[in-house]
Amino acid sequence: MAMYDTLPVFKKGYDLLIEIYKMTSGLSREYKYTVGEKLKNETLELLLKIYRTNLSRAKEMEIDSCRESTETVRLLIRLLHDLRQINIKKMIALNVLIESISKQLSGWKKSVNKSVLNDKGGNG
Repeated sequence: MAMYDTLPVFKKGYDLLIEIYKMTSGLSREYKYTVGEKLKNETLELLLKIYRTNLSRAKEMEIDSCRESTETVRLLIRLLHDLRQINIKKMIALNVLIESISKQLSGWKKSVNKSVLNDKGGNG
């Protein structure tokens, strides 16, 4: 089991969290303490889920939970863009990080599934 903080998916998630914190400081007061706080909390929760997934024996369900969190973060970022709180360039940059995290989670899930099949004596 790899140390959670050396996992590439954790590193990307941490980069995303840093960018979210930087970005939310510039939001208008109306959105900073509502959508901005929800976004920060959800991104932090994503990192905690990645940590728990790394420790878990039931990784497949944990990975699905992580992927659900990435979509929540993506939705909140889109909302901020639609509310004209962030520009398209910032939204794209954040979505690139989210997409990287999502792809890594998909790869992790495939690896877990392959490992489970091998443990059960499958050919895959």
